Amino acid sequence: MKILINENIQGKKWKALIEKSQYASPFQTLEYYDLFNAVEGLKAEVYAVEENSDIIALCVITFQKERAITGYFSRRAIIYGGPVLKNHDETVLDFLLTYISNEFRNRAIFVEIRNLNDYSTLSDVFEKNRWQYIPFQNFIIDCTDIEGPYNKLGQNRKRQIKKAINSGVEVREAENKDEVLEYYNILQRLYCDKIKKPLFPKQFFEEFFDRNLGKYLLVFHKNKIIGGILCPILDGSCLYELYICGLDEEYKDQYPSVMATWGAIEFGKKNHIPIFDFMGAGRKGHDYGVREFKARFGGKLVEYGRYIKINNPLLYKIGVLALRLKQMNKK
Repeated sequence: MKILINENIQGKKWKALIEKSQYASPFQTLEYYDLFNAVEGLKAEVYAVEENSDIIALCVITFQKERAITGYFSRRAIIYGGPVLKNHDETVLDFLLTYISNEFRNRAIFVEIRNLNDYSTLSDVFEKNRWQYIPFQNFIIDCTDIEGPYNKLGQNRKRQIKKAINSGVEVREAENKDEVLEYYNILQRLYCDKIKKPLFPKQFFEEFFDRNLGKYLLVFHKNKIIGGILCPILDGSCLYELYICGLDEEYKDQYPSVMATWGAIEFGKKNHIPIFDFMGAGRKGHDYGVREFKARFGGKLVEYGRYIKINNPLLYKIGVLALRLKQMNKK
């Protein structure tokens, strides 16, 4: 086995691995690797394990940091979705993780794997390489359910959807970049005023639209955009909620966040995409208001978790403290 890096990996072999692997996600594809490297302030690298001229494992790692002086204290590497493996092979995963751990020891304060698939049977390999497990939860919805996703909604959620539709709310795909930017402005306001966490640059959202890597499903009321959801798609097999927002306080009778989520679920069912993935429901055992919101759509609660390797404990603690102080200063 040997490691191949970036341009040394053949795109055809890369795509073949994604098509076959049970651990695939859109964020580990060649298209998303190119997307991250096209956006100013973001960067991605990819590491693959080759054996007998075949790619048997692969991992796209994104590098992120804040601007100016805070950039030094926020250097992080995020692996969205988790490593992609051809087979359930502990030796191959161990080989890949060992290389990544050595490569990024001095390049990032921490490296985090945000699992979108079940790696529980490989947990011993992560632990051997000193990756700490964090019990993050998630909801997934089976869009092929014969009873239909609507029948699994609670009565209150059904009432909200009916009320919004009766008031004239529509959910449809973004038709141009101006609509995307309207959506982005609502999202940016949400992150600035309430969430207080880093948001990808505006260019990321523009490039996502230009490259047609998924769908923007926007919520309209009287021809005005009042919310929406950005959904990456993996080859028609899964639809993901990457970002969602809504003017819920200004349009209380239209329930824009509810309608954005429901619009994505309906899109999945109508387009024969079997799974809708909420991409996170918070850390198990910790209060998380968004978990209750997502739970009311009737999905299955799963715990795929996350893995983190902290390379500089002091700087990591400073970064966590800074983020907590920022969130405490919510308006």
